[in-house]
Amino acid sequence: MKNNLTWRWAWRELTHGQLWPVVAALALIIACVFALSALAGRIESVLTQQGRSMLAADMVLRSNQPVSPDTVSALSRDGVESSSQTRFGTMAFSENDMQLISVKAVESNYPLRGVLELQNAQGIQSQVKPGELWLEERLFSLLNVKPGDKVDVGDLTLTVSGKIVSEPELSFNPFSQMPAAMMHLSDVEAAGVVRPGSRVSYRYFFRGDDDALAAVKDTYSLQEGQRWIDENTGDRTGDILERSRGYLSLTVVLVIIMAAATLLLTCQHYVDSRTQTLAMVKSLGAQRSWVRRWLGRQLVMLMLMATALGLGFGFMLEYLLRLPLGDVLPSPLPGYGLLPWLLGPIVALLVALPALGIPLIRLIEAPAMSVLQEQTSVKARKNPWSWLLAAVPVLALIAWSYDNRLLWLVLAALVVMLSLLAAIGVMVLRFAQKRVRHPAFKLALSRITRNPAASGAQLGALATSFMLLTIIWLLRTDLLEDWQQTLPPDAPNVFALNIAKSELDDYVGRLDTNSLERSEAYPIVRGRLVASNGEHYAELTPDRQERDEALRRELNFTWRDSLPSHNDLIAGQWPTEGGVSVESGIADRLGLKLGDVLTFSVNSQEFDATVNSIRDVEWRNMKPNFYFIFDPALVENLPANWLVSFRLEDGQSEILNQLGRDFQTVTLLDLRTMSGRIQVILRQVSLSLSVLAGLAVVSGLLLLLTLLRITLAERQREIMLYRTLGASKKRINTTLWAEYGIMALVSGCMAVGGAELAMAGLLKWGVELPVRIHPEVWLSLPTLAVGLVFVTVAWMLRGLLEPLKR
Repeated sequence: MKNNLTWRWAWRELTHGQLWPVVAALALIIACVFALSALAGRIESVLTQQGRSMLAADMVLRSNQPVSPDTVSALSRDGVESSSQTRFGTMAFSENDMQLISVKAVESNYPLRGVLELQNAQGIQSQVKPGELWLEERLFSLLNVKPGDKVDVGDLTLTVSGKIVSEPELSFNPFSQMPAAMMHLSDVEAAGVVRPGSRVSYRYFFRGDDDALAAVKDTYSLQEGQRWIDENTGDRTGDILERSRGYLSLTVVLVIIMAAATLLLTCQHYVDSRTQTLAMVKSLGAQRSWVRRWLGRQLVMLMLMATALGLGFGFMLEYLLRLPLGDVLPSPLPGYGLLPWLLGPIVALLVALPALGIPLIRLIEAPAMSVLQEQTSVKARKNPWSWLLAAVPVLALIAWSYDNRLLWLVLAALVVMLSLLAAIGVMVLRFAQKRVRHPAFKLALSRITRNPAASGAQLGALATSFMLLTIIWLLRTDLLEDWQQTLPPDAPNVFALNIAKSELDDYVGRLDTNSLERSEAYPIVRGRLVASNGEHYAELTPDRQERDEALRRELNFTWRDSLPSHNDLIAGQWPTEGGVSVESGIADRLGLKLGDVLTFSVNSQEFDATVNSIRDVEWRNMKPNFYFIFDPALVENLPANWLVSFRLEDGQSEILNQLGRDFQTVTLLDLRTMSGRIQVILRQVSLSLSVLAGLAVVSGLLLLLTLLRITLAERQREIMLYRTLGASKKRINTTLWAEYGIMALVSGCMAVGGAELAMAGLLKWGVELPVRIHPEVWLSLPTLAVGLVFVTVAWMLRGLLEPLKR
């Protein structure tokens, strides 16, 4: 009977007491952790599968020399499948025309990942067979052939089998592309096109589980000119998805922090409101063991209710976050296993241990004398269990994310900003108190500043809440704006290369006649950076594999009289005679600075150039970009071809085909499929980030509601005292509105400054985006803060002033 009474009282406390915000906060933590851990696992699968699909394998060995078939066979064991590919450029001859083409000679099991689509009269094929030649669509007009015609490749005559619709390997190097063709690897020897001195590259594809692939890497020793490629180096969309995953992680941390603050405030208020009740029960003979059982049963019911609500809401939330990514996620979706179902309640429990445990320990320790003297509970002895409870989540956080720089940056910034905002808020209010003359405002400021520690904590908490909401929304906005600038809707999607100087005016004129939006034309020469200030890189780093990638291959050089419009000059001046402008990334990696003398080699001829400027280059914007841009007087006499990029819209493919027919030596690289795919991913990810930001806003509003509810409840006794001393209802009402209006305005203004400082750190060191000011929040955030606080106060004030009617 006694046990049943204890359970009923615990249930009544849970449903009719002060603990519903605790259930809401815990459920929110569980839902966020569940949804984001499940989604993160699926996004990880997207990153891996997309990267491997674009590699056509799980792992690729890229080589400039052939690897013996016996070696490849030896590596293809223990569940590892392999496929070989040879790439080369050659001339193709039809009955009427000829064309320089880029050939991929593949085996029948190519690709090991992704989809190869080859179209002929029978439909879509997925394999290349011996004797077949598959052509890129443009080559049919360039060679004036149709399926079934014969084309000579070297000494071999092949039958045109059909059209290459799509292939998994997508290249993002616009400087080394020719119209593509595919043939079978077994036909290469008969064609006789690969000879000593030929420019050939080899790729060896491997598919298997991660352990088997790691064993392959360990077994094979890389030679000169070889390197391993995996999904981390092969996927252009990886940067977009990786940053979105970082935003997911950051948002869930901030949601947990705000929910934990809600827990702490609610439990503290609950303890204060129940101290005298428990003291009275103890004075009537209740033992501590009974109090522990009563509170323990409350906690059990509370955790069970929060877990059920949180997991149910988290399941729906994961579906909502995943819905905009339907075309990106693989089908069928991989399961997320038991981890999210366990991780959500575990994280909530770790957060709840100090947030719930420490205040409840104080409640258990409250002496019976508290029924007569309320302050006695405050002087209750400290319990060593409090320190242990506080240490548990801290140690768990350190073990889980000790290497997460962004997380620790955010936590450190929050601690610093909370302290600064609290101190600044108190100073501003004290300054205002000395200059305000209106009685209601003067009384409001007096009440706020009466206890500097409590006022500072209250202002700091309000300002931090508004600041966190602002950070979440601004970071989402900046990420989306950066991605839109990276690949805007009008980005070029076709590159024309190898344009002879004699054809340049005619080619550009043709683009302008068709009203195509284009870039400026750039001259291109191929060369190498070989030395800096007289020190050759080959001597400084004898092992070629240890050198920067830009030192291991030929680069594309250009020259200009003016800075490209899509580059930003960050150091030096433009132009300077005999100088070179260097891209900032390679300057940082190689330690180059203004005034350094660099030695370059073009066609085996070396020349020097002085670094006169450093540029910031956005490599992802699909525009012509270069590591090095020279003073024209230095290199303009070198033999060069020209490059121009332009944009084709849907329905303008015939323009591209006509350009291919009229300028047959010009190489056209059509990136429309690729850029369209990235645009779709941007739209889908932006929707998911918006859903997540909305969830964070709900969490922040819950924290604000809890803060205001607690502070208003604390005012009720003061209001009754003012009323007893003769204060009118109007005066009390005006004072309350003035008090909370001032707090909202001051906290909103402080949140603007805090958000701008925090965003500067996050943009620079967290997601590595350019730092910028956000003037749109300077006026809107304080206004929004006042509006939110006034709406909440108006909702609660009626019940607070109810006793004044009697």
